Amino acid sequence: MRSLSVVLNPLLLLLIGSCPPTATVGPQEGWQVYSSAQDPDGRCVCTVVAPEQSLCSRDAKGRHLRQLLEKVQNMSQSIEVLNLRTQRDFQYIMRMENQIKGLRSKFRQVESDRRTLVNKNFQELKGRMASLQPLIPVLEQYKTDTRLISQFREEIRNLSAVLTGLQEELGAHDYEELQLQVLNLETRLHRCMNKLTCGKLMKISGPLTVKTSGTRFGAWMSDPQEPLQRVWYMDSYTNNRIVKEFKSLSDFVAGVESKTYNLPFKWAGTNHVVFNGSLYYNKMQSNIVVRYSLESGRVVTQRALESAGFHNVYPYTWGGFSDIDLMSDELGLWAVYATNQNAGNIVISQLNPDTLQILKTWNTEYSKRNAGESFMICGTLYITNSHLTGAKVYYAYSTRTSTYEYMDIPFHNPYFHLSMLDYNSRERVLYGWNNGHQVLFNVTLFHVIRTQDES
Repeated sequence: MRSLSVVLNPLLLLLIGSCPPTATVGPQEGWQVYSSAQDPDGRCVCTVVAPEQSLCSRDAKGRHLRQLLEKVQNMSQSIEVLNLRTQRDFQYIMRMENQIKGLRSKFRQVESDRRTLVNKNFQELKGRMASLQPLIPVLEQYKTDTRLISQFREEIRNLSAVLTGLQEELGAHDYEELQLQVLNLETRLHRCMNKLTCGKLMKISGPLTVKTSGTRFGAWMSDPQEPLQRVWYMDSYTNNRIVKEFKSLSDFVAGVESKTYNLPFKWAGTNHVVFNGSLYYNKMQSNIVVRYSLESGRVVTQRALESAGFHNVYPYTWGGFSDIDLMSDELGLWAVYATNQNAGNIVISQLNPDTLQILKTWNTEYSKRNAGESFMICGTLYITNSHLTGAKVYYAYSTRTSTYEYMDIPFHNPYFHLSMLDYNSRERVLYGWNNGHQVLFNVTLFHVIRTQDES
């Protein structure tokens, strides 16, 4: 197989019938990576890692302007030193001028009456001449300063020419026109991204520690169905009904709450999800799923998951009433739980987001009590083998093919105890609650998309 390998810029990646080359972007450049190669059949195989990085952070003109700014600052400091020195020397020269005037008067006196010249006058004249000796290096320094000032003037003229050239170059392109071009490229890129909505998990990187707050156990999440990145925060795994809302991730980091919800029922576990404007959670000491509208502030629907174990009958390995795990992905809303009928093994049910009715159910052969955590990506359930250090994604069950496979995808668990792990399909990241730390894990997905020739 022959593959291609080149750097991709998110603004310039246009998947229009050919396969662009691959690249790796360092963490300091952001999280989003788009890459691709060709499989033996000539199909485009693409990798996407999110969230988005800041655009144009490596602009060459910006670097050039920053270098020029540093140069101007250095020149300004040198001119300031030179100015202080010339002011000091000017005062010294003024004193020398007075001494020269006195010396001239003495010479006139000697010239007018040579007969009065005595040894005392010679001694006084000799002393004044000696006092004028320091004036010679001062004058030499003035010559040097004059040359330095000339060099500064020349550099400033050159600098002005460069800045004028840059201004003309930038002025040649209308800013609004450039902005429209950028928006057009972003729109085309997102259309391409829509082709890459589903893929197979290949790698988990990170995490990024966003904040440290709350107890050891809890949940935090964002709604993948809304463009805003509001954050909802639910501390503890039981005996609580307070949900905090933050308008943005930065407000969450700063602790600036925008709203507080007092749920009518307490929750169980940490496996809640916000999807399309509603909060879905497991009602405490029951197998009932509650749909709570965040807009109206009331319960819209609640429905029991028949035969689902609850209240630590079939929890994850860490316990915490984590029997029923609600999650979402590109395909909708899901519930993961276990039943006696399936011998305590994991059951996957796709739910209607409005009515909470079960649309379809899949029975797996993986024990719920042996699972550390799980999450859905593109209709595939990925299960970790532990919630502690050394955990890895060990098992995957595809609802599309009703088949499973064993995997070996490690991920870093820096705080030793993971009590929540959920996928956000809009941001393509995993939200995690790691021993009182709110973290984000980056995911790499393997995609196969159709080119124009295949469509």
